[in-house]
Amino acid sequence: MTLSDGTYRMGPPDARLLIRTSRTGLGRRAGHDLTLEAARWSGEVAVATGAPEESSVSVTVEADSLEVREGTGGLKPLTEGDRADIKRTLEGKGQLHTAEHPTITFRSTRVTGTPQSFEITGDLTIKGRTHPVTVRGSADPDGTLRGSASFTQSTWGIKPYTAFLGALKLADEVRVEFICPGVAGR
Repeated sequence: MTLSDGTYRMGPPDARLLIRTSRTGLGRRAGHDLTLEAARWSGEVAVATGAPEESSVSVTVEADSLEVREGTGGLKPLTEGDRADIKRTLEGKGQLHTAEHPTITFRSTRVTGTPQSFEITGDLTIKGRTHPVTVRGSADPDGTLRGSASFTQSTWGIKPYTAFLGALKLADEVRVEFICPGVAGR
């Protein structure tokens, strides 16, 4: 299947938007590498296969909808209490400050490549700060679109979480991934 010209809307439950974090510091063995998922988000993709530069992407995420889906590593399994603490911390002033900045947005400024292998450069706005990010993606033979981008949290004024007097820290770089099954077959 191939992606054809048109406008596609995506979001849960059909598509997934994941954020992956990793640990650093001397106490990294105590913490977890996290997978967060945006539970409330929407995206619109306008595809022009013959002229990719005319294609566009826009995504809006409700910042308070990020949920901890998985915590790997660590000395003990992640508990529901841990998940609730992480969510509270993530929504706080030092992190996303969701009370003041309820949405995260991405708007493409340039699209290149083919539906099977593409690159989308755009403006990512988090906590009222906007910086460019490049997403690299592809379409699987089954029509699933997937891609990812890595960026440094501190660029957007997000202070990576620390514990144990800084011995355990989340790495400043995070990876965002999207998976949109069957889009090319719609």
